[in-house]
Amino acid sequence: MSSKSVLNDNSITFLEKYLNNASPTGFEAEGQKIWMEYLKPYVDTFITDTYGTAVGVINPDAPYKVVIEGHSDEISWYVNYITDNGLVYVIRNGGSDHMIAPSKRVNIHTKNGIVKGVFGWPAIHTRNRSKEEPAKLETIFIDLGCSTKEEVEKLGVHVGCVITYPDEFTVLNDNKFVCRAIDNRIGGFMIAEVARLLHENKKKLPFGLYITNSVQEEVGLRGAEMITKTIRPNAAIVTDVCHDTTTPMIDKRIEGDTIIGKGPVITYAPAVQNKLRELIIDTATTNEIPFQRLASSRVTGTDTDAFAYSNGGVASALISLPLRYMHTTVEMVHRDDVENVIRLIYETLLNMKNEDSYSYFS
Repeated sequence: MSSKSVLNDNSITFLEKYLNNASPTGFEAEGQKIWMEYLKPYVDTFITDTYGTAVGVINPDAPYKVVIEGHSDEISWYVNYITDNGLVYVIRNGGSDHMIAPSKRVNIHTKNGIVKGVFGWPAIHTRNRSKEEPAKLETIFIDLGCSTKEEVEKLGVHVGCVITYPDEFTVLNDNKFVCRAIDNRIGGFMIAEVARLLHENKKKLPFGLYITNSVQEEVGLRGAEMITKTIRPNAAIVTDVCHDTTTPMIDKRIEGDTIIGKGPVITYAPAVQNKLRELIIDTATTNEIPFQRLASSRVTGTDTDAFAYSNGGVASALISLPLRYMHTTVEMVHRDDVENVIRLIYETLLNMKNEDSYSYFS
């Protein structure tokens, strides 16, 4: 299967719809519905749990279970405090970046629907330029065009409302996908495309495949932690994003050397099971899929950690998509990398053996 054959027009339409929809941590359900609707023709059944993780299952009766996984949530803000003159102060929901907030438009999600606002910021003329104050969590604020707290509350805005950015999907220079929330709804997209290809190419797997779109990764891998106890898988291949380290102000001596357009990134880390990782590398080499390597120290910081250390130990590996500008509204990935991550997961599944223990001692 060549990389040119991976994505079609329907794939891109789904990706755009899925990325544009808001799915903040703890409020992922609407995005999950979009994802499940797309996946429905390619799976036998679904599992969902109390907090909203969704799993499409192929061969649900098979005793040996393999997970392919991404996470569905995006970073956001919570309304934390409303001033008497109608300004809104926020706290993080996930790793939201205070530095990019000033002058950004926002959507505040209420029971009455979306309320529009902006992160205000003092004009350059009014700031002390000899002692420039950077944006801080305690200094950024949202203006809804209201002059009193009562006006804000009348709009349906209250402490605990979640706030997202409205920035939408675009393509730069023919092959760069740009949007907020590529971290990591692109993961959910890629595993859905794997399911589509298995179906369209009439591939029959000897094991159960659990296409898992977890919630609440951005606040501590919580959705994966919950669902792995439900599925009890034998092996898991997780996909998430990692940093393109070629843009300014990134130290490759610390962050490693990975770049968009050069292929999927395969991680070395204690949570990554060596034999499963080597199977993935062998698959990439055999199928001439370009790949890069990345080392993580104690943790991967992805759902790989949650799967690996669950249920007495689950053979787990991480295939990452290099991305620029993580946790901003202009996250950027290369289409070729997206297609090659899909190819690599697909081909690896075809190489995985039923009931493989991945034991170092067999």
